Order: sequence, then C-alpha cells, then structure tokens
Amino acid sequence: MSYKKLNLSKQLFYIIVIVFVIFFISIGIILPKTVIPVAEKNIYSYLSEPLKLMQSDFNKELTSSEVAYLYIINDKIVNSDNLSDVLEIKNTSILKKYLTNDYGKFIYKHKTYYYYKVQNSGITRIALTGDSYIRKTKESILNAVIPIILIMFLLIGMVLILWSTMIVLKIDRLKQKVDNIDREDYNHKINFKIDDEIKSLGLALEDMRISLKDQEEYRNQMYQNISHDFKTPLTVIKSYIEAVQDEVENSSTALAIIEEQTEKLENKVHSLLYLNKLEYLKNSKADIIQVDMEKLLSEEVEKFKWKRKDVEFKLEMDHKSQYFGTNEHWETILDNLLNNFMRYAEKTIKITAKQNKLILYNDGSNIDNNLLEGIFTPFRKGIKGEFGLGLSIVKKTLNIIGYNIVIKNEKKGVSFIITRNQHKS
Repeated sequence: MSYKKLNLSKQLFYIIVIVFVIFFISIGIILPKTVIPVAEKNIYSYLSEPLKLMQSDFNKELTSSEVAYLYIINDKIVNSDNLSDVLEIKNTSILKKYLTNDYGKFIYKHKTYYYYKVQNSGITRIALTGDSYIRKTKESILNAVIPIILIMFLLIGMVLILWSTMIVLKIDRLKQKVDNIDREDYNHKINFKIDDEIKSLGLALEDMRISLKDQEEYRNQMYQNISHDFKTPLTVIKSYIEAVQDEVENSSTALAIIEEQTEKLENKVHSLLYLNKLEYLKNSKADIIQVDMEKLLSEEVEKFKWKRKDVEFKLEMDHKSQYFGTNEHWETILDNLLNNFMRYAEKTIKITAKQNKLILYNDGSNIDNNLLEGIFTPFRKGIKGEFGLGLSIVKKTLNIIGYNIVIKNEKKGVSFIITRNQHKS
C-alpha cells in the first residue's frame, strides 16, 4: 500500500479549511436555535406594550404594518384594517382555535405567527404578527456576527500558518542536520531562539552527534590499541621462530618463549570474547543468588599466592555479610582484579569482606588521577602505558549482578571498593 506524501504546511491548511467548514455549518444550525428563544421573548414584549395603552378603540398611531389587532367583545371579533396584510387570513373566526393562551405562536398555511392577549372589562385585546421580526433578528445577528468571526478566523489562520511555517522550517533544519550528522564541514550549530521542545530536540541531536563522534574516535583508538596489544606477542613469536630457523637461538628456549606469548595471546582473545559477550548480556537479568564469598575468596587466594611468593595475602571476613550474583561472575571479577594486583603489589594484598562490602587492597603505587576517570574503559592506556580489558570486564560484570566499584588511592597503595547498588534488594 502506497501513501500520498503530505507535508505539514498542507496538512495544517486542510485542517484550517475543515475547521472553517465545520464552524460555518455549526453556525447555520446552532446560532439560529440560540437566537430564536431570545427573539421570541422580545417579540412578546413588543406585542404586549401597545395593548396596555389601547382602550375601547384602535389607536391608529399604535398600529404598524407588522402588527395587527383584534378586539373580541361578546364573541364578536373586530380587527384592524391591516389584519389580512399581516396574517394573510380573511376569516377571523378560525383564529379562536389558535388563540387559547395568554401568548404564544401558531402555524397557519406553513407560516408561523405570534400573538399576545390582554383581557380587561369583558374585552379581549389581541396583538398578532408574523415571523418577519424573527427572521430580521436572525439576519441582523448573523450579519453582525459572521464578519467578526470570519475576520477572527482569518487572523487565527494567518497566525497558525506563520507558526506552522516556523515549525516546518525548524523541522527541516533538524532533518538537514540528521542527514549531515557525520559531516564535519556542515554547520551543526542550533540557532533556534525560542526555547521549546524542538530546540530541546535539536540540542539532543547535537549531543547525540558529539557522542557518536566520540564513540567513533574511541573505536578507532580502541582498534589501534587492540592491534598493538595483539601484535606484540605475535611479533615475539615470529622473531623466535626466525631465530630458531637462523640457528641463533636454541629451540627449547624459543619454545618456552613462544608458549608464554601464545598463552598471553590466548588470554587476550578470551578476554575480548568475554567482554563482547558481556555487551550482549548487559540488559539481560542474571540468575542472582547468594554466593559463598568466604569459599570463593579462599579458592582465589590459593590460586594466586603461588604466582608471587614475595606477596603476602591477608583475608578478613565478618562471616555475616551477604553477597549476591553467580560463582562464575564473581570468579571472573576476582580473577581479573588479582591478576592486576599481581603486577603492581609490592608486598601485600589484603581482601576485606565485611558489612556487605568487598575491599581489595594492594600496596603498590598510587594511580595517577588523570588515569582514574577512564580506567574501566576497554583498551584505554593505563598504568605504565599498558592496555587491557581486565578492569573493563570487572566493571561490566559487576553492573550485571547489581554492584558498583570505585577506586581509592590510599596513603600507600590502592583500594578497590565493591558495594551493592541501593536499588537492588
């Protein structure tokens, strides 16, 4: 199914036309019904006043071309000379069946007539008129109201068209901005003077553009860093293979180096795949359960303490704290943190699990404040100019299970403080 393209200006024009049509149809139906009761009330007053002044004879000064009069005396009807002109009725006797109330209206030969009756001293005086007054009143009101309303609608229409033109121009400017969002030579500046939702949208688009630009720069930098990080062990492996081939290095030494570099490369690939997996899982709900942190920490200490026999591990727990997540997540977190500590600790690594909080401390050098802000960013250059994914994996894994991590430089050493987010139960 294809749809006809209709821009906003045309849409607004059609809406204004439809409103005009509906309004004038409503005027033709509603206004007359509103006017008639008021006009009828006035016509009864108009008919009654002369009757109060008349005595036994017709006063010619009070008669008019629009009002006729009747006198009923002892069932005898006397009428003014203009009765047939006003009512177009020649036989006055038929009027008795219509004039039953003190005032009212009746229809005769598809025409509407109004009357008012006054009885005094056995004489009934009746004033009658047609609906010409009602028609003139309606015409007068419509002639007075419609031009005013028409002018008002024209002014409103002009204002709406001017306003819609401004809106369309703003939207067109935003469309151009979106179409050229990746062009550096395009003028992305927002010059909207009115602080409204469209300006907010424009500013949001600008923020998005800057964010996309930053992400693109970050991705390019990250690819460069990944290439560098992966290239180093590959270069070492290639160099030792060539050294063995050229017989400048014995094969046993070369194999040991190649095995070491291959393991490093394997760990990097594994970390990269795991980080990519976390990106897909970050919006999914992990099966959060309570974990045995004391057992996990004991196993991690046993795993790492042999790697550096010159480092003393200290473990403190209150045995009452509760920790939630999965064993796999916490093993990943602790593995990456302790691997990091193995590189920087001097003599001591201390792990404290108390008050539902986990603090990991090493007595290595403080972290430069300039590095702290982006330290959890993958492949961001970190301490000693190295690149890595460990801390990024830690951060993302903790987020998945509802925890947060902050780094604090101590007087000597560095603490990694892990706490559960407040909104998690």
